[in-house]
Amino acid sequence: MSNVTIHHNPKCGTSRNTLAILERAGIKPRVVLYLETPLDAAQLRALVAEMGVPVREVMRKKEAIYKDNDMDGAQWTDDELYQQMAQHPILLNRPVVRTPLGIKLCRPSEVVLELLSPEQQALVGSFTKEDGEVVGRK
Repeated sequence: MSNVTIHHNPKCGTSRNTLAILERAGIKPRVVLYLETPLDAAQLRALVAEMGVPVREVMRKKEAIYKDNDMDGAQWTDDELYQQMAQHPILLNRPVVRTPLGIKLCRPSEVVLELLSPEQQALVGSFTKEDGEVVGRK
């Protein structure tokens, strides 16, 4: 089993690019299709705690449910936000990647390079994202 995990949405270009970078680095990550198998509130809380960021930092603010319910508002407690994310997994921003070097929300996708060893980064070399942007070592 891989010691790398990606919380992945295959419909998301950033998520696909991040997965491709991991694979190019020689990594076969455990892929969690979080929209199909959502995390519960406790799992989300643990994930965000491990990242060391506020819960809103890993939420998709562009989603209609976020905007329509004014989830930026102070009336929402963290517990309530975790419950909303558990009920509506689309609210979890992606991709979230965990490697032995840490865990991060990989937006943009090249953030994943910070979670790779120098040897793995060298395997990636330069990488062309789906939109044509080149990242990594030239």
